[in-house]
Amino acid sequence: MKKTFLEFINYIKNPVLESDKNKSLNYRFRVFFKIFIFCIIVGILTTPIFIFIEEMNWVNMDNHKVEAMFKDMALYKIILLGGFFVPLIEELLFRAPITLFKKPKVFKIAFYVFTIIFGLIHITNFDITTNVLLLTPLLVIPQLFVGLSLGFLRVRFGFWWAVLLHCIYNSFFLTISTLS
Repeated sequence: MKKTFLEFINYIKNPVLESDKNKSLNYRFRVFFKIFIFCIIVGILTTPIFIFIEEMNWVNMDNHKVEAMFKDMALYKIILLGGFFVPLIEELLFRAPITLFKKPKVFKIAFYVFTIIFGLIHITNFDITTNVLLLTPLLVIPQLFVGLSLGFLRVRFGFWWAVLLHCIYNSFFLTISTLS
């Protein structure tokens, strides 16, 4: 776990357009699972920040647009839409193009820009208020981290690995949210 985490952190510090030479599915699924766990941990660790923001009445988390959109849908429809179709579209928009940037400096900039835009687009899940705009960096921490993780998998293992992580990550949190 530590080795994967350090490899991931080193990659994030200096992203390069270089796929992982190890083609073993066993190896790739192990790395994939560890990256998924990192994403879940970040999601859980940021929960107190969201609770604090809500307790201070800075942002009304009850108006989260994802919950409102799925309010009267069956779980299977929620998972199909939010756990498959939305991730696929987002991966086509934010991860598929990054390997088109072949020059190292341009790739690095593109990697970060696509990640930041991916994170920032998720601020639209909230009613846009002055507080939401001021707290945007905190409100999109999970999406920024997931965006970095998806970019890492996209480049190292390929597009479909990023899609798979995005689908499983969204489905995990959508299921928890729907069942609670």
